[in-house]
Amino acid sequence: MNYRKIFFGIVLFSICIFANGQYKNLPDNKPTFTNPLFKGDYPDPSILRDGEDYYLVHSSFYYYPGLLIWHSTDLINWKPVANALNTYVGSVWAPELTKYDDKFYIYFPADNKNYVITSENIEGPWTEPVLIDISMIDPGHVVDEKGNRYLYFSSGSYVPLTDDGLTVAGDPIHSYDGWEIPREWSIECFCMEGPKLFKRGEYYYLTVAEGGTAGPATGHMVISARSKSPLGPWENSPFNPILRSQSNKDQWWSVAHGTIFDDVDGNWFMMFHGYENGFYNMGRQTMLVPVEWTEDGWYKIPDDIKIEKQMTLPGKANVAQQALKLSDDFSGDELNPQWKFFGGFENDRFEIKNNSIVINGKGNGIANCSPMLTIPADHAYMADVEMEIEGDAIGGLVLFYNQQASSGILADDTNVLANLRGWQFATERNVINRHVYLRLKSINNTVDMYYSLDGEDWIKIENSFETSALHHNVLSGFLSLRIGLCSIGYGKVSFKNFVYTPISE
Repeated sequence: MNYRKIFFGIVLFSICIFANGQYKNLPDNKPTFTNPLFKGDYPDPSILRDGEDYYLVHSSFYYYPGLLIWHSTDLINWKPVANALNTYVGSVWAPELTKYDDKFYIYFPADNKNYVITSENIEGPWTEPVLIDISMIDPGHVVDEKGNRYLYFSSGSYVPLTDDGLTVAGDPIHSYDGWEIPREWSIECFCMEGPKLFKRGEYYYLTVAEGGTAGPATGHMVISARSKSPLGPWENSPFNPILRSQSNKDQWWSVAHGTIFDDVDGNWFMMFHGYENGFYNMGRQTMLVPVEWTEDGWYKIPDDIKIEKQMTLPGKANVAQQALKLSDDFSGDELNPQWKFFGGFENDRFEIKNNSIVINGKGNGIANCSPMLTIPADHAYMADVEMEIEGDAIGGLVLFYNQQASSGILADDTNVLANLRGWQFATERNVINRHVYLRLKSINNTVDMYYSLDGEDWIKIENSFETSALHHNVLSGFLSLRIGLCSIGYGKVSFKNFVYTPISE
């Protein structure tokens, strides 16, 4: 008999009995989830539940094709479905995805105008944008018990819609003044925005953001109100603000733009966005928390929920974070969903063939070449690409915020070039013959640059750059720092084997 095993077994059993309540609170192997749900720049989430299916769309700004729709059946695992917007109408903000009478709608503002696109099928085809004659932003759709349709806007005003949802049927009517923010709080501005509406029981609930989208960490916040009519008057929640960062020491800043929704089992959630402390340049990242209802009909975040901590979502058993594959061998014949062109989409500008994407040159620099961009999802990563130059083109691998803020490594027919905030020069002369491999290695906002002649032996160039200040609070625009492939000038650039590799910190 193995007395040692018996002895240790008795000791372990005794410890468990002694621990009692503490032992019961140990993890019971339930899967957990840690925010963010979507890593990287996925702001202003608008979520629609259609039966057991969930669909999600975000602001797409100047990145085209735009309004990428995502699909999930468990709220955690998401797959891209379709780009709903291909026609350039400017910078697309805060969309509203909704379904009415078996048709899908996306309402969105762009360049101080409002548009709507529709489809009978979530996967498309989607219509061309239809202009709605109103200039307010952040449309939120709601339907009353008689089937009348309305759009709310960031001003707290609403307009009636025609039955087909394509035209304004009356003048704006102001309905909601918001929740008064204490003057001693540090905010960017009152700036009410992002109205989202739903009905539960006898009440309609209006959720808005206040405090300014960016600015101080404590500014942006989630505010709730309710009414027995979708047109008001509105009563503010006693739990306001529902969500708010407490200081600039928090992991997540400017947390707001929330949408409240339920699943098929009656569990309720809030989806929202926030900036990450130390990585503001990644943009606003999508997050998720459960919400609970009080006996008198208000929703709130449970007291034991912390958005930065692991949590188990009610009713969810298959929990694994979303990840869009960023690497691309260009083996298909269509542009994969991770790629967007800055400033518009020109289908005839590129060709995907022979495991390459060949992009016609444009402009005379990074700023006006309309680079093809993808969203980094990590604090530390490497991005590699193989590149071949045709004609008098210049190709490059860059980190791009906007036309005024970008840096990276480029090449012409014979030289490797560095570009530091627009200052471009040959850093390695006469070292290539129209073919080169380029690499960016970003570690916590410090970026080193490399080139290779064979894809195996890498040479670090002299120049590096730092990216922590490339974000909205410095540069405005509500954009993010993205990895870009550039084709500049007269000629073409062929890109192959784009590889994105997260680096463990």
